[in-house]
Amino acid sequence: MALNRVGFLAIAMVFHLVYIYSIFDIYFVSPIVSGMQLFELNRPEGAKAPADRLVLFVGDGLRADKAFQSFPDPTPESEDTDLTPRPLAPFLRSRVLEHGTFGVSHTRVPTESRPGHVALIAGLYEDVSAVATGWKLNPVNFDSVFNRSRHTWSWGSPDILPMFEKGASPGRIDAYCYDAEFEDFSQDAVHLDHWVFDHVKDLFAEAERNKTLNAALKQDKIVFFLHLLGLDTTGHSYRPYSKEYLNNIKVVDQGVKEITELIKKFYGDDRTAFVFTADHGMSDFGSHGDGHPDNTRTPLITWGSGVAKPVVHQGSVAPGHDDYSSDWNLDHIKRHDVHQADVAALMAYLVGVEFPANSVGELPLSYLSGTIREKAEAYLVNAQEILEMYRIKEVSKKTTQLRYKAYKPLGANAKAPEDRLQTIQGLIEAGNYEEAIEETAVLIKLGLEGLRYLQTYDWLFLRALITVGYIGWIGFALTTVIDLHVLQGTTQPSRSLAGVVLFSSVLVTLYASFISSHSPLTYYAYAFFPVFFWEEVYARRESLVKGRQALFGHVQSGGKVLNLIINAVSYLGIIESLALGYIHREILTVLFCVGSIYPAVLGISFLQEHAVLSATWFVSCLVMSTFTLLPPAMKTENVTLILLGGLVMVGVGIAYLVFEEKILADFSDASTPKSSRRENHISRALIGIQIGLTLLAMFVTRSSALSLQAKQGLPRGNFVVGWFTLVISLLMPLAHRLQPNHHYLHRLLVIFLTFAPTFVILTISYEGLFYCAYCITLLSWVRLEHYSQIFATSPPEHTGSNGATKPTSSVVPSDFRPLKLSDARVALFFFVLLQSAFFSTGNVASVSGFSLESVSRLQPVFDPISQGALLILKIMIPFALISANLGILNKRLGVAPSALFMVAMALSDVLTLYFFWVVKDEGSWLEIGSTISHFVIASLLCVFVAALEGVSAIFISGIKVDKGKPTPDQKRVINGNGAAMDTVVELVVGEAKEKEPVAGEQT
Repeated sequence: MALNRVGFLAIAMVFHLVYIYSIFDIYFVSPIVSGMQLFELNRPEGAKAPADRLVLFVGDGLRADKAFQSFPDPTPESEDTDLTPRPLAPFLRSRVLEHGTFGVSHTRVPTESRPGHVALIAGLYEDVSAVATGWKLNPVNFDSVFNRSRHTWSWGSPDILPMFEKGASPGRIDAYCYDAEFEDFSQDAVHLDHWVFDHVKDLFAEAERNKTLNAALKQDKIVFFLHLLGLDTTGHSYRPYSKEYLNNIKVVDQGVKEITELIKKFYGDDRTAFVFTADHGMSDFGSHGDGHPDNTRTPLITWGSGVAKPVVHQGSVAPGHDDYSSDWNLDHIKRHDVHQADVAALMAYLVGVEFPANSVGELPLSYLSGTIREKAEAYLVNAQEILEMYRIKEVSKKTTQLRYKAYKPLGANAKAPEDRLQTIQGLIEAGNYEEAIEETAVLIKLGLEGLRYLQTYDWLFLRALITVGYIGWIGFALTTVIDLHVLQGTTQPSRSLAGVVLFSSVLVTLYASFISSHSPLTYYAYAFFPVFFWEEVYARRESLVKGRQALFGHVQSGGKVLNLIINAVSYLGIIESLALGYIHREILTVLFCVGSIYPAVLGISFLQEHAVLSATWFVSCLVMSTFTLLPPAMKTENVTLILLGGLVMVGVGIAYLVFEEKILADFSDASTPKSSRRENHISRALIGIQIGLTLLAMFVTRSSALSLQAKQGLPRGNFVVGWFTLVISLLMPLAHRLQPNHHYLHRLLVIFLTFAPTFVILTISYEGLFYCAYCITLLSWVRLEHYSQIFATSPPEHTGSNGATKPTSSVVPSDFRPLKLSDARVALFFFVLLQSAFFSTGNVASVSGFSLESVSRLQPVFDPISQGALLILKIMIPFALISANLGILNKRLGVAPSALFMVAMALSDVLTLYFFWVVKDEGSWLEIGSTISHFVIASLLCVFVAALEGVSAIFISGIKVDKGKPTPDQKRVINGNGAAMDTVVELVVGEAKEKEPVAGEQT
């Protein structure tokens, strides 16, 4: 029995959700292992660690270039103030020039607070999926420098500190956090950093009076951690080039200076090491998360006990500098770049504790002031810790593999790691320190490569399995579409014993290998789907044969074959170009420009008959093409553009009220007398209320934006009115049930006005104008497709409407016409418009493609859950519109409600497969992070399309599409297919009523 529509959609969603999870089994496997021996440098009797205590300053969200560049005073005291560019962090700069070592710390993706702090403090690059765990209390379930210390005092954000406190040994870490309400994006965030500095001062003031506290502070191996969130909050609100962000750098520098002097005075022994760095950077758009260099390059400045002095090259450019640091005026000071995890190894060495378990940091020897022997010995201990991690992971992998293949450089045929360690130890004892350091560096590199080898051990098998699964899904989806919507259920699956045995044997073999290797449960699901899909395709081979005849039976001449090939190549080319659009938004500009001339392809007669429609489509496509040439709408707030977009929305609503009777008359039976038309006062009043809500949204948005820009916070009244407007506007469709109007144009207008206030409140620039242009384009598309399908319908003597051989009498009668080859074009247009909803106002394929300015008008206090929900709501609105329009187009074309959605779902995985094949696990973190996020988004797209069908069904429930009077020729086509063919309707998108009769209308 053929699979029904609901079953297909259920399989589509389950399959894609399961296969999306495959990315976690491939790329996001946690690197954490347990049971390892910890290593600490064995020092001579009475010898001390380089420092008794360590102070870690983390300027959350501080970019490396902003920390070192010079700027005019961002907050001049008077107009006469000298605006000559000067360093904003003079104290930290003095550490670079005279007291310590500096460089750039390179982070990994995702450039978010949790993984950044974990890398800094634990020396571990937590799996990428852990970014989601940083929004709520999720203790770090692995070792850290804090946990190795004798005691750690920490101050800062409640989003960061508790995860290290709760995950450490009880009583090891004290965390002092401000309330979450302090993280208010509507106010200047320097108060967050002042809070930290003030509370550190309070602790030391208390120690002067409290002997117990004083004694605790005088111990060795203690750590102070100051988490300075002000820069991150300010960067999100005002951007990293703003005077607010630059002023925050001054505040941080002054605070670091005061704390440094306070500690120096309190201890008076110069036995303190200081480390200043950041967890991640900040893009020009005020966001972070992806692998853009602005997000991955952070400052690292160290000074104090155990830290090397600056290496000065007078009169020449010191090593380590490049174009990036050319404007820092630090060319004569050697720059020492490190990986972010190296900071943990550096801190552990300085304060004299064991390297944290699972740390992959490499001790940066150039930052150390010790003797070369001390450096060589410390480096060797670093290598021991990494090789111990490799040993534990290898033992674990051997127990789960039938035929384990060892990493060659550390395998049975190579020199054992233990022998290499002994050789290096011998070099140190012999005084060959330089050679020992070189050999240790090689061994550490091999150890890290070995860890990666074990981390990626199953990749080849999993990639092959996932690829076969996606190809199987495409085949299964197309076969189901042919079964349900081309042949309309006239064929049944044909299974044989041999086929069942073959596919069952393959599945049993895969499962047996999984059981023997103790594979995760997800592996069983990954193997099940390819076998299931390919078995279904094989069982429906008869449907494929008949479907080929139904769809391609008319393609017999050489010219038609060539035309089919050209169209197929063009379709695949457009889909592949959409893949490039994930990186280069301008691709959509090209596609819209090319699509604008589509009516011309239909011929001169079509252009003459539908001139205004063709012109409307042409103009709307050109307007849409401009948005992807503009900077992403998340860089600068523009109240004027917000209000302009709102005015256009209001204008559309008012125009409908003024011309409602004329508009709807164009779409109703001309013979219907006006006296029989239903009164619609309630409906018009509700539309008026929706227009009023849009105006109210404009007013409150302008007021909130100006108040936030003036740093006066979000007024309580604005907060209440904003939420009231948002919620009431989204509930308005329910009110329209009081006086239903089933005309689809009326329904589309109600949907348009429902989301209009939301798109005003949650925008910062031209998104409202995009919203209007997108709606007009969708309406033009629905209308153009319907006209073109009717126009292209020809009544050959022995063919159906799809140009195929007329179905035999065995065809089961259906309320819907079968799909034809030209419907693939409709699915392709839908797919392009769907991508446009993603990328026209920004690049959501980047995990940092967001702006918190808009949501701060409704939620000024940092709350990732509610703020993220509002951002997602804004992103989803265009998809709700396209789902409603495609649902209406389904009705107009007379095809089954799910037919075009199913074709689009099959097409979407061509894109998914492309992204799966180009996923990178090597290279820059920008490339790695981007390719992984592209695959996840493309794979989710199919689930999204499946969900859109449900949304479409809700939006178009109960609408009525007028049935026209077909011509005699069209009646023959209808009878030949056993399906009802909708006639041409007039869709008003800025077009006056045409005087001449349209195609298919009797005169």
